[in-house]
This record gives sequence, C-alpha cells and structure tokens, in this order.
Amino acid sequence: MDWLEVHPGSAPLVVSFPHTGTDLPAELEGRYVSPWLARRDADWWVDRLYDFARDLGATTVRTGISRSVIDVNRDPSGASLYPGMATTELCPTTDFDGEPLYRNGQAPDDAEIARRRETYFAPYHAAIRGQLDRLRTRHDKVVLFDAHSIRSRIPRLFEGLLPQFNVGTNDGKSCGAALTRVVRTVCEISKLGHVVDGRFKGGWTTRHYGEPAKGIHAIQLELSCRGYIDEPETPMPHNWPTPYDQARAAGLRKVLKDIIGACLLFAL
Repeated sequence: MDWLEVHPGSAPLVVSFPHTGTDLPAELEGRYVSPWLARRDADWWVDRLYDFARDLGATTVRTGISRSVIDVNRDPSGASLYPGMATTELCPTTDFDGEPLYRNGQAPDDAEIARRRETYFAPYHAAIRGQLDRLRTRHDKVVLFDAHSIRSRIPRLFEGLLPQFNVGTNDGKSCGAALTRVVRTVCEISKLGHVVDGRFKGGWTTRHYGEPAKGIHAIQLELSCRGYIDEPETPMPHNWPTPYDQARAAGLRKVLKDIIGACLLFAL
C-alpha cells in the first residue's frame, strides 16, 4: 500500500493527514469531469506545514489518495456529520462548490463505494488505531491531532470569511477540557483569529477515536489557506493550487509548532 504513509514515533501524539492526498487510481481518473477538479479540494501542503512534527517524536499517518476517491474523514456508514447542512459524501459526487465531480453515469454505486471503503478507508483507520493502541501501552494519555486546511471563502459551506484557526472537539466530547484550553490559548496569543467548535466541530476521525475517559484525546484543526498561501477569488486550473512558499508559511508554522508543543505537554 504505497499510498499509505505511517511514521511511528515515541511521543504520545499522532498527527493524521486525511486530505493531503491527490492520487487518483488509473482506473478511476477517466470517470471524473477533470483530474484537476477531483484534486481541487485537497488540503494543500498541510503535511509540509507540519513536517516538524516527526522531529518532536510524533507519529504521522497520511493517505496519498484524493478525498474525491473516498473521504477517510467521513462516517463510513454514509451518515452526514452535519445533518441539514451542505457537505460532501463518503465518496463525494460534488466538490465543495457543488460542481459535479463525475461524468454522466460514472458516479460510484453502492458496490463501488463498498470496494473503496475496503481498499482505502479500512487500512487508513487500521493504521491510526494501531498507532494509538501502541502508544497507549506506553503513555497514560495520547493525543490524536487531525490536521486540515480549507479555502477561506466557500459560500456553499459557510458564510463570510472563515477564521484562521478552526478548532474542533465535537462540542467538548472528543478531548479533555484542558487540551481545548491550551490550544485555544495558543490561538489567542497569535492574534490571527480562531473559533472552537464553530462551523467545523471535527470530522469522523475526531468523533470516532476521541475517548477522553480511556486516555485518547482527539482534536481537529482546520486552517484557512490564506495563512500560508495566496487564495485566488476563483480557483481555476491556471491559478490553483498556489505553490507552497516556505517564507510565507513561516509565521503560521511557528504558531503550529506552539500548538503541537502544547498538545505534547498536555499528554506528558
């Protein structure tokens, strides 16, 4: 499974990257309206933003498969995480802006969705569970940090401009209050704007694994892309994604290092 990247560490922290992948299996690529559209909603460069995490002893888990093939941060049953609100499915048929991803008659049926779930979803989550179980034998507490980013303006999904930092804890159910406090404090000090359990309360990963009473504290951080790359008003093949710029990202990376450091201190 060359699409699945697992780097075990010894610290009580797992950083997961469910949406940084852009790979489209060859047998599926021709079914999409365009490969670019099938990749547009990736969490661009987020794994590079957090490339310091392994040096701190964190475990990282990443899928290279595009979320347009299967979204490993959705409920595998197909149930919506945000009932009554616009969102995308386990195997999305539209992008964030509501544009169809597939050519006519090419969207996956139930059998195809089940195949993708078995091929990509199950191994990804088996890896996360395996690493959490491994670390829990060594530590009383383990933090699962689900790392994301999204365009700052997507009218179909939310109104106005998204804050820079969007912390999700499933309304306090997925992690201890002390972890939420320390992450919120770092965000406040940054002066970049933040919200806790706003539009994004944490996806399936946060909600599924977060069991504070059993020593697993799960938290999601959704970044607005404008903090580290330019965002065109209308993303098109000629202007999106914006290339990663280490200098542009430096300020945000400093805050992220403080957030990850706070997560580690909480767990130790």
